[in-house]
Amino acid sequence: MVLSPHFDDAALSVAGYLGRTTGPTAVVTVHGGAPAADRISWWDAGCGFATPEEAYRVRLAEDARACALLGAEQVTLANPDSPYRDDGDLAGLADFLTGLPPQTRVLVPLGTNQPDHTAVRDQALAVLAGRPGLAPYVYADLPYTGGVRKWGTDAVVDRLAGSDKYGGAYRDLSAAYELRVAHNIRLDEREWAAKRAAVLSYTSQLAPVAVGHGPFLRRPGPLQAELLWELVPAAPDNEPVPAIPDNQEGNRHAGQPPPHIDVG
Repeated sequence: MVLSPHFDDAALSVAGYLGRTTGPTAVVTVHGGAPAADRISWWDAGCGFATPEEAYRVRLAEDARACALLGAEQVTLANPDSPYRDDGDLAGLADFLTGLPPQTRVLVPLGTNQPDHTAVRDQALAVLAGRPGLAPYVYADLPYTGGVRKWGTDAVVDRLAGSDKYGGAYRDLSAAYELRVAHNIRLDEREWAAKRAAVLSYTSQLAPVAVGHGPFLRRPGPLQAELLWELVPAAPDNEPVPAIPDNQEGNRHAGQPPPHIDVG
């Protein structure tokens, strides 16, 4: 069960992993509710929409296509996208997680450089701490983490941990958990074709994502590697990791349009 902060995050980040799993899967879009607003957000306007209702209707259909390609159930929670909602707890998330059957594997975003992702992570992990029967995994949220140097190599975790631009979320989690790499995936050609098809389902967002993240769909490129960790209680006396200079960060849904990122 993948917690996807927005429509498209699960496909971008873990489509390859989902293709390797057995048994039923679901993609749960936390900001998956209809907006109740008269004014369109800068993000939706940048995607070419005239009204919030039009943007939501199109995105919901895009997500249904992507979930069908991924073989995953489409689930949405009632929160509208962040420009259309007030701050505070995410509606429905705690109730949804507490209602999951034991032994469900829950995939939570790392929260790299994106406040909506961080909020989903923090609120989900707080609930899951009270459900020891559930298995929380954390996934590197793409294309954000794809900007770290050495992405898609065995050196990526060390580079991420020491990165000024991309490592903050990893270091935050490392203060409370030990992050054990569970899956460091490089997609083969068949897997990449399947993931690309799912990502391309989100047609309305591809152009503005590229403005912030450069040629993120290129081959070879950042989406062809996926990284997931298993969370266990942290060992005491974690040592700080020295920062390694890196590329510019991006922030897709924050208050201003994101800067360009070279993900090479």
